[in-house]
Amino acid sequence: MTRCCSTHARISTGVALAGLALLLTGTAAQAHETRPAYLEVKETAPGQFSVLWRTPVLAGMRLPVVLKLPDDVRNLKEPVVQELADSLVERRWVATGPNGFAGKRLEFPGLQLTITDVLVRFEMRDGAKTTAIVRPSQPWMEVAATQTWWGVAGAYLVQGLRHILFGVDHLLFVLGLLLIVKGRMMLLKTITAFTLAHSITLGIATLGYASLPLPPLNAAIALSILFLGPEIVRCWRGETSLTIRYPWVVAFLFGLLHGFGFASGLSTAGMPSAEIPLALLFFNVGVELGQLCFVFTALALARSFKILEVRWPRWAQALPAYTVGSLGAYWTIQRTLALLGALR
Repeated sequence: MTRCCSTHARISTGVALAGLALLLTGTAAQAHETRPAYLEVKETAPGQFSVLWRTPVLAGMRLPVVLKLPDDVRNLKEPVVQELADSLVERRWVATGPNGFAGKRLEFPGLQLTITDVLVRFEMRDGAKTTAIVRPSQPWMEVAATQTWWGVAGAYLVQGLRHILFGVDHLLFVLGLLLIVKGRMMLLKTITAFTLAHSITLGIATLGYASLPLPPLNAAIALSILFLGPEIVRCWRGETSLTIRYPWVVAFLFGLLHGFGFASGLSTAGMPSAEIPLALLFFNVGVELGQLCFVFTALALARSFKILEVRWPRWAQALPAYTVGSLGAYWTIQRTLALLGALR
């Protein structure tokens, strides 16, 4: 048995549980389901506000979340709805009482049925700003006073952390890399290359220097996962390839692609330009923390099973490899069909 295969056997004992969990949840999971809905409220005059409500659209289906404003809020004119490729945008102009939205409750019916969040941003005429995240566990928020910059930073950090931990396709790609990599130094180089690559494209996409349409991007990300499936099996059989010898090169190249995927979770929110540097920094920090948590958990499982001398049957050792390949193939077909349907 080659070193590659022995490495695969050691790691697969730890990541088999992660692969099985991905198999159970992945068939229902879609790329970037965790892209947040976005609510922006700007004070335009005393007691008057413009409201922008953006909900993600995936494969032609809108996120089943609606915005419910307080009962005493009235429209100044008819709302305007705009359909975009990746989201549905509704603009409203409303009037409130003299105290505005302070102390009032905003509700998001349907959010509790999803795994995503709502990013809420208030901007007052005096320059005061508030940013908050509303989660499915509590699909409403009480509008509070102004917020410090570290409160805003914390909101974006949490959003980045949730985006990667609930982004099954991204984690599946990382899992595939773990199953190929041999040796600690190669693992460090591979994870560093992936991190560097997706940080580059996350930055340039969020800053507006480059972009990719979401449907073909989703299909390409799925294809990157499918690509790793046969490579894992080849490694398991003791064979070799360019990917097995230099996994950091593949991690970097596909990492550029995944960075555009991460950017969709941030840019879809429609942040104001003044908030982009802070949001970009802490969202990326959140993504990296989530990625490291996943890697360390997988390696810790592998280490614990090795210490306990747990013996897995051959089919269990192969489960992570076939999980990666099967879900990669499923998503590639699904998203390609969605892309072709969108082009009609």
